[in-house]
Amino acid sequence: MDRDNFYFIIWAWVFLGMAVFVLLQFVTAPYGRHSRKNWGPVIPNRTGWFIMEFPVLLVFVLCYLLGPSNPHPVTWIFFALFTAHYINRSVIYPWRTHTAGKTMPLVVALMAVLFNVVNGFINGYYFSAFSREYTWEWLTDARFIIGAIVFAAGILINWWSDQILIDLRKGGKKGYFIPRGKLFKYVSCPNFFGEILEWTGFAILTWSPAALAFALWTFFNLVPRALDHHRWYRSTFPDYPPQRKAVIPFIL
Repeated sequence: MDRDNFYFIIWAWVFLGMAVFVLLQFVTAPYGRHSRKNWGPVIPNRTGWFIMEFPVLLVFVLCYLLGPSNPHPVTWIFFALFTAHYINRSVIYPWRTHTAGKTMPLVVALMAVLFNVVNGFINGYYFSAFSREYTWEWLTDARFIIGAIVFAAGILINWWSDQILIDLRKGGKKGYFIPRGKLFKYVSCPNFFGEILEWTGFAILTWSPAALAFALWTFFNLVPRALDHHRWYRSTFPDYPPQRKAVIPFIL
C-alpha cells in the first residue's frame, strides 16, 4: 500500500471517529452500570473484555512483524509500549476485576472489535512500513522525551484509578460505590483521563499520524462514556461530591 492511500485510510478513520463522538452524545453504550436488556444476547463480562481488547494486540503484532519492511530498532520501543498496554487490558486486567456473574451485550463487544482491529492495523502497519523515518537520534528528541513522560503519567493514573475501582468490591461486595482517593477527588473517571493521557503521550513520542488517530479515537470514545458515568453518579448518590468534573480535572 502506498503512502497516500494509507494516509487516506488514517484520516477517514479520524473523521469517522468524530461522527461517533457526536453520536455518543445521544446514545449510551449499554454495558456495566448502563446495561440494558434490549441489546440482544449477552456474554460474561470477562469474556467480553477479552473479545474486545485482544484483537488489537493480535492485529498490531501481525502487521508490525509481517509488514512491508523490516522495522527500525527504535520502533521496537513503540512496539513494547503498545503491546504491554494491551497484554494488561486483554489478559491481566479482566481477571483482576470482581465481575463474576456480570454480563455485557455481545453486540457491544463486537463493535469494539472493529474499533480495535482498525487501530491495531494502522499502528502496526505504520511502524513497519515507515519505521525507517526514525533514527537513534529520535530517542533524544524533545518530542520523544515529552511524550514518554506523558505516556508514563497516563499509565500510572490509569492503573491507580483501576485499582481503586477494583478495591471497592473487595470482600465480595456487590453494587456500586463512590470511589475516593487520588484523582477521584477531582474527576469521576480518572481511569479514562489516564488512558487519554497515555495515548496522547504515545502520539507525541512517536509523532505519527497513526498514533494521533488512535489518541483522537480514545478521546472520542472515552469522553462521552465519562460524561455518562458522571451523570449516573450524580443521579444515583445524593452525597456525590459536587466539585468533581467528569474526566479532565477542573475543566470537563
